[in-house]
Amino acid sequence: MRHVLDAEFFRRWMLTAAAAVDREADRLTELDSAIGDADHGANLKRGFTAVRAALEDAPPETPGAVLVLAGRQLISKVGGASGPLYGTLLRGTGKALGDGAEVTDAALGAALEEGVGAVAKLGGAAPGDKTMLDALVPAVAALGDGYAAARGAAEKGAEDTIPLRARKGRASYLGERSIGHQDPGATSSALLVGALAETAEAVTGG
Repeated sequence: MRHVLDAEFFRRWMLTAAAAVDREADRLTELDSAIGDADHGANLKRGFTAVRAALEDAPPETPGAVLVLAGRQLISKVGGASGPLYGTLLRGTGKALGDGAEVTDAALGAALEEGVGAVAKLGGAAPGDKTMLDALVPAVAALGDGYAAARGAAEKGAEDTIPLRARKGRASYLGERSIGHQDPGATSSALLVGALAETAEAVTGG
């Protein structure tokens, strides 16, 4: 099924993501307490609260502008590594979408691929390093099969970080002790992809 996606779709995606982060913030922080600084959930919650406020205050008129605004809020409001990484993902995707009032599923997939590439470049990470890329890369690869497929791939990617040894980020300092824990960044990335699938189901029927 093919869709044409407008600014309202992207606004709803970001608001759905904000709700998911609110709901899962304690779990994200619990995961982060095992291999990080125990602040991932709180940081993302603060960032997406700012995203929600900005979108409600002055909703942008194009899909790309929605994501660029959301990315800017995350970069300015979220501490640690997650703000710049998530901000880069959304800003990079938004800029790749351009100025059109509507975009296709294929255009979104290509733009997300650019955004994920920007995250990889910023963090110097690759799939298998136990980072958010372990959820994002398979999700983008599966997007051609639909939004539900992307959500499933992201969730599996996050779960598959459990046996990995972290090679990047705060968790990499733990060495072997990072094994056996699910990566919080991959988990929150799966929430973002899940929010996209939920929005597609609600707005377009799938």
